[in-house]
Amino acid sequence: AGFAISLLFHMTQTEVCPPSCNCKSLGEMKGLRIDCSSRKLTEVPALPVNTKRLYLQNNSLTSVPPGALDSLRSLEEVKIFDNPWNCDCHILYLKLWLEDVSVPSLANIRCATPAPVRMKPLRQLTGNELGTCKRLLPIKCLEFFWRDLILIAATIITLILAAWALKFSKKLVCQINLSQYDSRRQLLGRH
Repeated sequence: AGFAISLLFHMTQTEVCPPSCNCKSLGEMKGLRIDCSSRKLTEVPALPVNTKRLYLQNNSLTSVPPGALDSLRSLEEVKIFDNPWNCDCHILYLKLWLEDVSVPSLANIRCATPAPVRMKPLRQLTGNELGTCKRLLPIKCLEFFWRDLILIAATIITLILAAWALKFSKKLVCQINLSQYDSRRQLLGRH
């Protein structure tokens, strides 16, 4: 039974290994070592969720689609240097993902294009250097600014109206109480 389970586990692991990569088990329940280096890959293959070590260096990767690496929650090591990275807006996902997962790997990535950032380390890029992002960010920021300003103004107006209503209701309650007091006093004065 143990042999059958082990064989099934091994078969499952080999089935999830990307065809263009070499996969090796790091031991029972420890995950996989996925070596996709030097395979002339132009895109990141679908990777098993239990990937612990990922090697994608020396390929033809120019960008990584947003979300492509999010399922790799147990990743401990990643090497993706020596790729012709296109450091425009589309590289932002990879940069942010590496900042969260593997800062040392980020240090080894250099941009191949566009020309103004050629050979510059990805970790040093700012939003202003990411080409079209520069044009998109101010518009998006303004949209958030106006939306937030409207929400703040609506909240302040609501608070002012609530305070006014509360003040008016207290004044009304006081007037009602005074009129009831005067009515009782007049009734007592007659008797």
